[in-house]
This record gives sequence, structure tokens and C-alpha cells, in this order.
Amino acid sequence: MTDPQNPDVPPPPSAYNSPPPAYDAAPTYSAAPPAPYGAPANAPVPGRTLGIVALIVAIFFNVIGLILGIVALVQSRKAGHKNGFAVAAIIVGAVLTVLGIIVGILVFTAFAAAAGFAGEVLQACQAVDFTGTVTVQGQSVDCSTIAR
Repeated sequence: MTDPQNPDVPPPPSAYNSPPPAYDAAPTYSAAPPAPYGAPANAPVPGRTLGIVALIVAIFFNVIGLILGIVALVQSRKAGHKNGFAVAAIIVGAVLTVLGIIVGILVFTAFAAAAGFAGEVLQACQAVDFTGTVTVQGQSVDCSTIAR
């Protein structure tokens, strides 16, 4: 059927007279699902690098690593990703901070006890004019070896 007013123009193809699609072609699949709208295809996970840095820092500077780990975890969660390095940094930072506090208390207590013992020894040796031996807290101390 041709247009009587314009006989040189071929008629447009219609859905009724088009050939059927070929079904023998193999379907193609992509390797990964598409990125979310507006995100680049190979975008890094937000907070992942900071999580790795936080884990390393948490070993040496516990509180700073703990804080960096929390920041990295918040960044990753806002983007909808998991961040195992940030979680590990938080755990390592918290555990080592608590252990550091416990060790600090024990060292302080040991120094305080040693200072108290030294004070008692000094008073006992002053009483005997730094000659002879005195017994302090069940231990014998030679006062002649103590500097005045």
C-alpha cells in the first residue's frame, strides 16, 4: 500500500509485517550487577581505607585507632557497605585500651608500694644513724649500703 499523495516514500514498517525476533542467539550476562544510580562502576567502598589504617593505628595508639575505626564504620554503613577492618580496629582498640589501663594501674600501684617501702627503710635507718641492720616489713636491710 502506497501513499497516493506521495508515491515515492515507502510505507513505515508495522508490527504486523515485521519479521519475528531470532531466538537462537545466546543471552549475554554481565559479570557484576550494575552500580547504584549515580555511582561509578568501580567505586571504592567508603571507609575501607580508613578502616585498614585504623586497624594498624589501633595496635600502637589504641584510643586513636578506636576513634578512626568508629569513623570508618560510620562512613561504610552510610554507604550501605560492611567494613570488617573497621570492626576489627574497634575491637583491637577497645581491648588494648582496657589492657593498657589495667597495666597502668598495676604499675602505678607497684611504684607506690616501692616508694612506701623505701620511705619506711629510710626512716628505720635514720633511727639507727645508718649503722647496722634493720627489719622492715619482714625484710632485713643493711643501712650501711643506703646513701644518705
